[in-house]
Amino acid sequence: MAGTIIIIIVFLLFFRRMIQCYKLLRKNRAQENIVSIIKQHGSLAPIRYRYVELKKITNYFHNKLGKGGFGSVFKGNLENGRFVAVKLLHNSSGTGEDFVNEVISIGRTSHANIVGLIGFCIEKSYRALIYEYMPNGSLDKYIYSENPKANLGWEKLYYIAVGVARGLEYLHRGCSTRIVHFDIKPQNILLDEDFCPKIADFGLAKLCPPKESIISLAEMRGTIGYIAPEVFSRNFGVVSTKSDVYSYGMMVLEMVGGRRNSKPNVENSSQAYFPHWIYDRLAERACIEACDATIKTEELARKMALIGLWCTQTTPANRPSMGRVVELFERRLDELEMPPKPY
Repeated sequence: MAGTIIIIIVFLLFFRRMIQCYKLLRKNRAQENIVSIIKQHGSLAPIRYRYVELKKITNYFHNKLGKGGFGSVFKGNLENGRFVAVKLLHNSSGTGEDFVNEVISIGRTSHANIVGLIGFCIEKSYRALIYEYMPNGSLDKYIYSENPKANLGWEKLYYIAVGVARGLEYLHRGCSTRIVHFDIKPQNILLDEDFCPKIADFGLAKLCPPKESIISLAEMRGTIGYIAPEVFSRNFGVVSTKSDVYSYGMMVLEMVGGRRNSKPNVENSSQAYFPHWIYDRLAERACIEACDATIKTEELARKMALIGLWCTQTTPANRPSMGRVVELFERRLDELEMPPKPY
């Protein structure tokens, strides 16, 4: 009897060990598959770092720059003296689709208004992305009136809006593969030492051939407040690069209005939908409040508002392409038409 029990225990321990080995093998294969996919992009693929190298680069993750649902970002320093931002991801299990999306999407780009991806790490349960360092942080720190730092001035706000538009135009038309970002918002626009804007965080991005204009989505993507209507419901139209245009337009309207697009304590429904609030102020020729506007800069503010309203039209077909948006920024204010009121 005792011998039988011992045999059963040994068998169970052996079986448990086999399951652990199988899980480890699956995990290693999944990681190698991710690396293999990334390496398929040849010279465009970023450098792979080991986790021990990340600890050295970040001085054992000493200087934390920020934290979000994705993980934490730390300031680092490469051997050549270059500063970098290391994004250490949380919840790193699973297929790693977001991780692969980000590495491949940014790895395929080279543009002044797209954040540069230097390298990545995938080792055991660790996954990290190494970016060029942006000393002025993200745009959301500067555009909301409740923030004491929100005083960039209209010229700089305009410069940032145009830069992001050019970056998106490049993603939509300038790459060998069309890239739709699906998460354009102030938090994902990083600013370098000269406040040159760079689009970041490609975890939700979708890649498709340049000739394909319609995108198939299995699930909703983006951040509430910036998601285009057609991403919620196909009754509004098809999902395409115009979905990024909507998100961009909502961000520009926030830059103009100096407030977040969702304001739960507003007193009436006309202010509850943010584009309506901006539209009414434009129609009434009221003062725009993001920062103190002078007569000289009022034209820049109103031009941004008009372009933002065109970009947030409910029907995708009524929105301009990002290439068209760049053209609109180059026109005079009196050459821009007042768009229909979004509904």
